Amino acid sequence: MEPAERLQAARARVPRVDPYGFERPADFDYAAYEEFFSTYLVILTKRAIKWSRLLKGGGAVRRSATDLNRTFPDNVRFRKTAEPCLQKTLYNVLLAYGMHNQGVGYCQGMNFIAGYLILITKNEEESFWLLDALVGRILPDYYSPAMLGLKTDQEVLAELVRLKMPAVAALMEGHGMLWTLVVSRWFICLFVDILPVETVLRIWDCLFNEGSKILFRVALTLIKQHQTFILEATSVPDICDRFKQITRGSFVTECHTFMQKIFSEPGSLSMTTITRLRESRRAALLAQG
Repeated sequence: MEPAERLQAARARVPRVDPYGFERPADFDYAAYEEFFSTYLVILTKRAIKWSRLLKGGGAVRRSATDLNRTFPDNVRFRKTAEPCLQKTLYNVLLAYGMHNQGVGYCQGMNFIAGYLILITKNEEESFWLLDALVGRILPDYYSPAMLGLKTDQEVLAELVRLKMPAVAALMEGHGMLWTLVVSRWFICLFVDILPVETVLRIWDCLFNEGSKILFRVALTLIKQHQTFILEATSVPDICDRFKQITRGSFVTECHTFMQKIFSEPGSLSMTTITRLRESRRAALLAQG
């Protein structure tokens, strides 16, 4: 067998499922991913050691009817044929949380977040308390019936884009485009099923450690990095399509470089500014009724 044939045969034997159980597309670039991961593995090891030290220092999360079939249909561990099937675990976590926080109950999007937590922790109770930390403390009112926190933060992002990328804001306003059409899933799913798994997990590290400001940094970085591409849009469907495209490709796959970018690309972004914008936008939304 020729070398090229051996390489092709070897690739055919490579499982099309990533370490988290998600199926990879037929055109997945294994060579590029292996090149990225060979360097990222060193970084990952260093970060695991760092997290271990932090956790030993006492930092911990304090304990304070669902879309099961639509949760990760491309993940083999959530299929009914899986053994064990994580749909049952997901149901238990969401049901328990709905009883624990009856003011929220269940909101669409929580299934993806809980599903990720289950994949990573492999533990119902840990997933429950991490979900409680996100929904109850870090992102209050994101998943309440009125979703006021979610609506507020989408408005805050719009204001930040006006300040930092006025041309993009003008494009959106010129087409009468609502920001919720292109970024609502970014916020409500916390980038799950939008960005690659490793990148989402790195974002979540910052989310648990630093709070919700990180969501604005990620969103602004995606928009600013692809500003020229977005500005070429000529219609509302074109804008929507371009916002989908900017969440794909090597820029978001190479998660370590991406995470470095989110702390430099958007420029200054103080919590004072975020709080001020949240207060003004929240008041405006409440006034609208």
